[in-house]
Amino acid sequence: MAMGKKKRKRQQSMWVLTSELPTSPAHPFYARLNAILEEARFDEFVEGRCRRFYSEIGRPGLAPGRYFRLLLLGYFEGLDSERGIAWRVADSLGVRSFLGLELNEQGPDHSTISRTRRLIDVDTHREVFTWALARLAESDLLSGKTLAVDGTTLEANAAMRSIVRRDSGQSYPDYLADLARASGVKTPSRAALARLDRRRKKKGSNDEWTSPADPDAKITKMKDGRTHLAHKAEHAVDLETGAVVAVTIQDADAGDTSTLKKTLAEAESRLDQLMRRPEFFDTIAGIQEAVLDRGFHSKGVLLELEEAGIRSYVSEPDRGRRRWRDDFDAQLATYANRRRIRGARSKRLHRRRAELAERSFAHAYETGGMRRTHLRGHSNILKRLLIHLGAFNLGLLMRSLFRSGTPRGFQGRPGRLVAMLLRLYRAWRPTLVAHTRSLRASTPSRRNPHLTSSGARVNPSTTGC
Repeated sequence: MAMGKKKRKRQQSMWVLTSELPTSPAHPFYARLNAILEEARFDEFVEGRCRRFYSEIGRPGLAPGRYFRLLLLGYFEGLDSERGIAWRVADSLGVRSFLGLELNEQGPDHSTISRTRRLIDVDTHREVFTWALARLAESDLLSGKTLAVDGTTLEANAAMRSIVRRDSGQSYPDYLADLARASGVKTPSRAALARLDRRRKKKGSNDEWTSPADPDAKITKMKDGRTHLAHKAEHAVDLETGAVVAVTIQDADAGDTSTLKKTLAEAESRLDQLMRRPEFFDTIAGIQEAVLDRGFHSKGVLLELEEAGIRSYVSEPDRGRRRWRDDFDAQLATYANRRRIRGARSKRLHRRRAELAERSFAHAYETGGMRRTHLRGHSNILKRLLIHLGAFNLGLLMRSLFRSGTPRGFQGRPGRLVAMLLRLYRAWRPTLVAHTRSLRASTPSRRNPHLTSSGARVNPSTTGC
């Protein structure tokens, strides 16, 4: 076989037959996901909800069904930015098949995705999220009876060095330089400013500083200990199935006790919207139990849950002996919660909360690529998160139907089958060996009866001759 050589100069063909264009079979995961979307008439649903945002005249924009598929793609491929989504579409023929792009049709630009996101409001994105919940309810993967609420921080698309004072608009380096001059340093260097900044206490107050790039971002300490501008995402997770019932974006410096009410109200609104439909009236229950960690524990939270008819399972921190001062209702609510969390059911629920709530964070923000946001403003981030978590719920549906909730997991199914068979063999090998030995022991030996177990010959004569 002769060695082929790469042509240094290549003349482009003037005419190319469409039958000769490179093609690729659709990704099996996206093909099955598309079948689910088409069976539920996803495109007709989103086109009806988004019709008011489009004009009857002018150049056709990005179709709503294609726009929401692009955001679903961001979750399944772990793409954090709209620019990365556009690059992925231009690079993969399988993804183009999922979006319904023809061979001669150009993929959407990142600016087109961004403009379409700004065009469609938050309520429409919530309706698409509720549509994904309805698909789970049709497959009996949504209950809503027992919810766990937990939150995490998302790194904002803004730098700490760009913060300014709220009262004067002065930047942080200029403010440090003024402090150094007031302390007697005429020409402070950067090293001197850094030493001065390290000695200062309580220097990152959100009441004094803000980010001009993203006013919704707040100064907070991240999970890894770094101080950064961030947002807070809070999930309400169904503990029976692992589905995310609601997601909210709130200030990163807000405490858990102050953000819980909004998240539970959002979850109740999503469940009520589904319960109004006659096909889900018997399958979906209202919120009856709330499982929370100790960051949510306060007498105000316990009273609100008690008044709403929700049984609380809130872990109680060690605060010492309480003095109620005639606060009888809060005392009863606290003692009732304390009695419940000491039971075996509470321990099971908290184990489920630690598993399922953290799993939703890991899938959405670690492998899903949204730990650092590339958008600014709570409304823009919430639009992306609603479809991101809607894709997470669709992944649960795909896992229940095809045993794989992600494209990468779907590709690794043969390998997982072999690994499962190996694990079964290793688990059952001692039992099989013991069973084989018992069969050998119970089976009569066919060896020479004149030989002992050691192989020595025995004289069969009784006289010894």
